[in-house]
Amino acid sequence: MESQIQAYIAVVVFLLTYALIISEKIHRTVVALMGGLLLIFLGILHQGTAVEMIDFNTLGLLTGMMIIVGITKRTGVFEFLAIKSAKWAEGDPWKLMLALSLITAVGSAFLDNVTTVLLIVPVTFSITEELKVPPLPFLITEIIASNVGGTATLIGDPPNIMIGSQTHLGFMDFVINLTPVVIPIFILTMLCLKFIYGRRMKVEEELKQKIMEFDEYAAIKDSGLLKKCLFILGLTILGFILHQFVHMESATIALGGGTLLMLITRTNPEHALHEVEWPVIFFFIGLFVLVGGLEETGIIEGLAKRALEFTGGEMVSTAMIVLWLSAIASAFVDNIPFVATMIPLLKTMGELGGMGNIDPLWWSLALGACLGGNGTLIGASANVIVAGMAEHRKHPISFLGFMKVAFPLMIMSIIISSVYVYFRYLM
Repeated sequence: MESQIQAYIAVVVFLLTYALIISEKIHRTVVALMGGLLLIFLGILHQGTAVEMIDFNTLGLLTGMMIIVGITKRTGVFEFLAIKSAKWAEGDPWKLMLALSLITAVGSAFLDNVTTVLLIVPVTFSITEELKVPPLPFLITEIIASNVGGTATLIGDPPNIMIGSQTHLGFMDFVINLTPVVIPIFILTMLCLKFIYGRRMKVEEELKQKIMEFDEYAAIKDSGLLKKCLFILGLTILGFILHQFVHMESATIALGGGTLLMLITRTNPEHALHEVEWPVIFFFIGLFVLVGGLEETGIIEGLAKRALEFTGGEMVSTAMIVLWLSAIASAFVDNIPFVATMIPLLKTMGELGGMGNIDPLWWSLALGACLGGNGTLIGASANVIVAGMAEHRKHPISFLGFMKVAFPLMIMSIIISSVYVYFRYLM
């Protein structure tokens, strides 16, 4: 009886926390930490058990990459790439949109999508002001590109980091299994956006000429630091590619890269650690404890049994439900807490259902959660950040205006993903 009461309390605390996160009335980090601590205060989780529930591999990977990106962005390399793209496009708005989106997608795959948009958006505003074209089409396109690009790798989007950390799947597994579907999704998405925006934007010839006069090399603030950063970033990515073969966790690789970069650049650790998004790190800590409460009280196991009864333990229907549920849910709520809840649920389903290899479920979850973030303006952290930056510059992106463009594109990407998952894994 007591365990049943504890299970009810864990569910109530989880749902209330989730509701407050969605409402955005209180900062989500504060809400997640309070929810996790409440489970400890109420005796649902012992403090030692709560600490065991925290996935330090995810936290280490995020921290290490944040240090590397924080030092690298001081070199001005992103501004260089953006200006170079504008000159390559010769001031043509559609070509420029395509180039900036490609940089955003690739940057999101190998750094992370939040950092990438933080670096690209200010330069986008500068270039669109010079060309006298509306910035919103560029911003919406970059949001969509960041989420599509972030889907391709282990380190591109927090849901992938979490899935990789909790499974046997490594960096190259994500590249091999997700990049083949991400590339056609990106191409088709850009073609649709060209149809939506491409013909509406015109630029006068003298303004195009002004863009060609920009000096991209003036954006590089420290070429020596840039060489060191690129060397360590390349070394870190090589480490991710090899980490399964050398039996090291991805967190060890990322933190090793970050520490080595601080060492060879003689960066003050206080300055480097200031670049770490500590609210994000502690948000994850609170979430892991919250979901741990659901695991400890048997809620996850109960949900897994119900799900198996519904699908009959059949892989095709389970994978399709996971893909579409993840996409629709991630469009309207933050995909990070959703994935944090789904990971133990899928693991338990695999153990109880005798499904054998459940990798198709992990790829379905990754595709649904990452691509589903494109559905609405609150679907992913990158969306919210770009919307905030746009509002600050007096170019607000409306919720419905974004959804009208992005939601159909998200549905298209999930249809393509469904076909891909079915023919690659379920035939």
